[in-house]
This record gives sequence, C-alpha cells and structure tokens, in this order.
Amino acid sequence: MNSKVLKQTIAEIFANGKGILAMDESTPTCKKRFEAAGIPQTIEMYRQYRQLIVTTPGLNESIGGAILFDETIRQQTDDGEPMVKALMKAGIIPGIKVDMGAKPLPEFPKELVTEGLDGLRERLAEYKTMGARFAKWRAVITIGEGILTDACIHANVHALARYAALCQEADIVPIVEPEVLMDGNHSIQETYDVTEKVLKALFSKLYLFKVDLEGIILKPNMIVAGKGCPNQNSVDEVAEATVNCLRSAVPASVPAIAFLSGGQSPKVAAEHLNAINKNFKDRLPWIVAFSFARAIQQPALDVWKGESSNIKKAQEILSSRAKIAAAARRGEYNSVME
Repeated sequence: MNSKVLKQTIAEIFANGKGILAMDESTPTCKKRFEAAGIPQTIEMYRQYRQLIVTTPGLNESIGGAILFDETIRQQTDDGEPMVKALMKAGIIPGIKVDMGAKPLPEFPKELVTEGLDGLRERLAEYKTMGARFAKWRAVITIGEGILTDACIHANVHALARYAALCQEADIVPIVEPEVLMDGNHSIQETYDVTEKVLKALFSKLYLFKVDLEGIILKPNMIVAGKGCPNQNSVDEVAEATVNCLRSAVPASVPAIAFLSGGQSPKVAAEHLNAINKNFKDRLPWIVAFSFARAIQQPALDVWKGESSNIKKAQEILSSRAKIAAAARRGEYNSVME
C-alpha cells in the first residue's frame, strides 16, 4: 500500500470544490430507470446514455471523479475511444463499482448482505490497468419492524473492511458506503441511532483490518426521516442531525465524506448538503462533498428520452445539476440556481 498515492487521488478528486458523479448503475437498475422514462432497455441505449454523460462539455468543472460500472469501463464512444479514456482526457478520475450487489442474508428475512469478495484482488488489478484509481462498495441497511440485527451490521461492515483493505493493497482508494435506506416510516432519531451504530461498527472493523483511514472516502447517507414518516424535518434540522451523527462516529483522520443522495430529489439533496457546509463549516474536520447519482443524472435522463436530438439539452441540464451540487459543497447554493 502506498499511502501517498491514495492521498493524492483523494486530493485530486475533491480539488477546487468538486465532487463525484456516481454513474455506476447496474444493468437491472438501468433497465428500471429507462423503462420508467420510456426508453428502450438495450445495451446500445445504455452505452449511448453513458456516452452522453462522459462527453458532457464542462463536466470537469464540478466533477473530479466518476464511478463506472463494469460494463461501462469496457465500452467505447462512437469514435472508438474507451469511456474511461474520455473521462481522463476531461480531467475526471475514473472509479469502478466492484461489489456484486446486495443479496438476502441467510436466516435473516428482509435483511441484506453485499457480495463480491471472491476474486476481488484479481478484478482490482485488472481495473487498475484500465485506469481506475478508486472503487466503490455499497452495503444496504434497512430499518424496519424486527430489523436491523447485529448480524446484518456485522456481515456488512466485515465485507466493507475486507474490500477496503484489498483496494488499498492495490493502491486504489476505497469508497466505503454503508447506506441506511430512506425506505420506511422511521423518524429522524431512528435514522440517527442506526447510522451512528453502523458507522461505529464500521470504523472498529476498518481498524481491525488495518485499513488506513487517511486513504478512504466515506459515502454515508444523510440523517433524514424515512419517506413514510409523517414528520419530515426541516433542512436545518437534517443538517444538524447529520453533522452531530458524523462527529460522533467518524474519526477526524478520514479525509473526505461524499454523501449519497439516497432517493432525495435533486433540489432537496442540494439543500441539505448546502446547509451542512454553510451552517457547520467550522465543525467539519473532513471535506464534505457529494457522490450523487440520481440527484445529478435523473433530470438529464428525463430530457434525453433516448433521442439524439435531445442530447445537447440533456448535457446542459447534467452540467447544471453538477454545478449546483458543487455550489452546495461550498455552502453557496441558492434556490435561484434551480
């Protein structure tokens, strides 16, 4: 492990107020989103959409890193250039999703564990030769009746720690993503308690597996009430709860936190990120940025609709949403930007 290389990658990703674009949707996820937008669900259409993203003019002004799916890192643009090379030419660092998805945890109904450790060392070596400098692994944590169990937490943080150690062995920065889902009717306090418990278990396991905390990026959820909760908190309440939870559970040695949007609307995700940076700048020992997927991409996808005549407009919207996210990272977001 070369700590200097890991730190340099993180510094480059988040330089000049930038963040991460998560364009690592798996084939089933792409199919679902394309179907909802009325776009043909074919490998070629997925390629065209990814090409739209990586060739967006000015995207590098707000995006320092982009997470790719295995299919994407092997695809090319119309002129035969690998997608990953198109990103690198634009000054955007390529990353790669390496987990194999969340599967049912045996004997624990409704709980999930992320798989993909088998053969990961070899896959990371291949991805590195293709240009990937960071990776992502997502654990899925659900709040509900009778769950969350300690077994689910242990299984997921154990996998995250082993993944992170393998990444650092290959000089690839691991994005460590323990996502507590918004699905459910739980209160903001319940989200806080579960997230805090998961994060404390995670960092205990990372320490056990000798993961260099200065060479990781944490990708957590914000502390929000479940979508079904009748009491939805204000932007400032969410920001305060999020900062308090992270300060309680995340070591100051972690260099960067890049929030997932987690199903929040683009506007709400930007408002929450902005309030965190604007209201609590003096209390944040980490870079606090974004690693958004839908909160940046969805408006562009809705405009594109699979039509080549809509590419320019879709790219303008994608670039605009990325700039809005970057403004929120700086605490300079304003609703007029919408």
